[in-house]
Amino acid sequence: MKLFAALAASALLAGCAVTPQLVTVVPAADGHVGAVVVKHWWTERVIDSPFGAQRIRGNGLTETATLTPAEVMEIFGSTLDALPGRPTSFMLYFLEGRDELTVESLAELDKVFAELKRRPLPDIVVIGHTDTVGNLAFNDRLSLARAERLREMLVGLGIPAQRIEAAGRGKRELLVPTEDNVSEPRNRRVEINVR
Repeated sequence: MKLFAALAASALLAGCAVTPQLVTVVPAADGHVGAVVVKHWWTERVIDSPFGAQRIRGNGLTETATLTPAEVMEIFGSTLDALPGRPTSFMLYFLEGRDELTVESLAELDKVFAELKRRPLPDIVVIGHTDTVGNLAFNDRLSLARAERLREMLVGLGIPAQRIEAAGRGKRELLVPTEDNVSEPRNRRVEINVR
């Protein structure tokens, strides 16, 4: 009976040991700060400040702290560096009835390409759209031609072709709803979605 009591006591003590943990809130690149709820035994804390942290010590005691950005990088830097880039999207616009970009969109192209080059293995979906001028078959062909044109440019940058999907939606998904046969520049676009 004494042996059973000793084993039970050691099991209870082992159950009280806690693996030390550290939870912190890291602001997004745009400065947005989220929140996290840390629950441990009978305590519950909301961390919603930049670099706010909650430590759970080996003895089970908790401690609220604020880390510096340097401390966060020292502790979590390799993990943060390994995270994939956040999904993003770009919109470029085309001349009416053609698969040529507008002057303004040509100027934006370098920014788009620079962002895509920063990502080691991006998954990219290029979706072409048209306005409502012309019939459905014409707009389907034109929207796909716009998407394929951008896809070719991305492949020319060195992004593997198998990582880029191109599709055309014709005049089915209008950014600005219009009646049929209305020339609307914001509907003549390609959306580039990256993850």
